[in-house]
Amino acid sequence: MDLQLRHLRALVAVVDAGTFTDAATEMNTSQAAVSRSVAACEEILGVRLLQRTTRHVSLTGTGAQVLAGARRILDEVAHLHRIAEQSRTELRVGYAWAALGKHTRRVQRAWAGVRPGLPLVFVQINSLTAGLSEGAADVAVIRKPIDDPRFASAGIGTEARYAAVSTESPLARRRSLRIGDLSRYTVAIDVRTGTTTLDLWDPGPQPAAVRRTTGVDEWLTLIAANQAVGVTSEATANQNPRPGVAYRMLRQVPPIPVWLAWWRDDPPEGLDDLLRLSREAYGNLAAHLDGDL
Repeated sequence: MDLQLRHLRALVAVVDAGTFTDAATEMNTSQAAVSRSVAACEEILGVRLLQRTTRHVSLTGTGAQVLAGARRILDEVAHLHRIAEQSRTELRVGYAWAALGKHTRRVQRAWAGVRPGLPLVFVQINSLTAGLSEGAADVAVIRKPIDDPRFASAGIGTEARYAAVSTESPLARRRSLRIGDLSRYTVAIDVRTGTTTLDLWDPGPQPAAVRRTTGVDEWLTLIAANQAVGVTSEATANQNPRPGVAYRMLRQVPPIPVWLAWWRDDPPEGLDDLLRLSREAYGNLAAHLDGDL
């Protein structure tokens, strides 16, 4: 016989309730069923877990260790059920740095009009898939291609590139910048999920130095302290204002394409509506971005 969840639930219930009778009441079953489940648990594991008297039960030393593991397993199972339940009651859209920028609220309002029973929830997950592979998101906003055949994607628009500089920097006094204006500074880059690579400086002088970061907060903190400059999308500028950081549009650099991605074999409910509303919000041509990444 294999160990089953009902065996672990019975063990935890007996320990928490203090008696088999009270545990049976909590589990809405018979005392005999609880006793059988605990006995089966002990038999399968080959150790005694509980010391039994006519009025009380107590854990053995091994039982205490097994109980801790049983609680962890049951907590993880409950977490899996919550994930599955969320996927039926809301559409979770993951993003690494910025959601849809200035378009986020417009898409949410439009979504509420066409899908009033399914909330559109944006969640920040700083990973390559913005929460898709972790199961934390049903759809992801991505600005960097995902080289993974498990996921499908479609373009929704493009965004201008912005420089982020300290308000103490001379660069902050300009209304717009060129990529070459940043080359004598240290450039902060998030190599995992960021949209900036050194290819932006080709041809042209490379940055004086590159500082790797692991997320938008660290990136902004470095820039506010005038220890680096950065390049990002206009969505970051819109969604992440920070005291000490000035955003300036970059001229003569390619725009950043924006895609929505999802599990290829499990497209979420409402995906077509989300794609349509997102493209309408961006208002620029996305047809050339359609297709898999």
